[in-house]
Amino acid sequence: MSTASFLAGQPVAETVLDDVRRRVRALAEVGVVPGLGTILVGEDAPSAGYVGKKHEACAAVGVRSHHVHLAHDAGPSALLDAVAAFNADPEVHAYLVQLPLPPGYDLDAVLSGIDPAKDADGLHPENLGKLVLGEKAPVPCAPAGIQAMLIHYGIPTAGSHVVVVGRGPTLGRPMALLMSAKGPGADAAVTVVHSGVKDLAAYTREGDIVIAAVGIANFITADMVRPGAVVVSGGISWSGRKLLADVDDNVAEVASWVTPRLGGVGPTTVAMLLRNTVIAAERAASAR
Repeated sequence: MSTASFLAGQPVAETVLDDVRRRVRALAEVGVVPGLGTILVGEDAPSAGYVGKKHEACAAVGVRSHHVHLAHDAGPSALLDAVAAFNADPEVHAYLVQLPLPPGYDLDAVLSGIDPAKDADGLHPENLGKLVLGEKAPVPCAPAGIQAMLIHYGIPTAGSHVVVVGRGPTLGRPMALLMSAKGPGADAAVTVVHSGVKDLAAYTREGDIVIAAVGIANFITADMVRPGAVVVSGGISWSGRKLLADVDDNVAEVASWVTPRLGGVGPTTVAMLLRNTVIAAERAASAR
């Protein structure tokens, strides 16, 4: 029987989106409509679904959508051309290239080609470097959403031991940086581990907060979690059309808080994307 409370993402997202709507209205008063661009390469169904949800969210808060869809075999030069076009378009204040890319594309070259000021996902090397230094810059959306969730539900992080399982550049590494920084929802002692670590459970059982970011279904199980811990499933994978979480359902039997399989980190990630977009639009407006 489940004993954990759910870390539902939608209430957190709505708080963020209310702020986004207020800022969109303020920008409208000076003649600026924030614009979010997306670039999708190929026909991956989950990726297309994610892009669609992002544009639905744009419409709900008054952000203008811009989209480029390239065939899977369009080639690296076509993708870089699309990146350059968004860089030059004044109506696109922030944009992203939907990941993962099909084989044959150089992710590092694509991310480096994005104008750092228009980096909606916070993945440009310059912006990740600023995150390391604690300087203001777009923050990767999934980690920012998880941090907002912990703050919203009053989960104590200062002095807590956070175990991040995963070391990827989109979630695991920036998550560790956020949690170890100074400020609300942070000031934690952070351990970063990954799927190749021997006796991984010995590390995860030490965590007051465990954040899974590996993209392997049901990777974190109940025996890997200390009773009463807070467990966040950040990574996802797919089995056909079914979305699978990194955290097994049985973790709810021992944790105090856990994200649900659906409606957890997803809504907060999209909300943070729109927040990054409106911040970019505000910055562009102030530079006019």
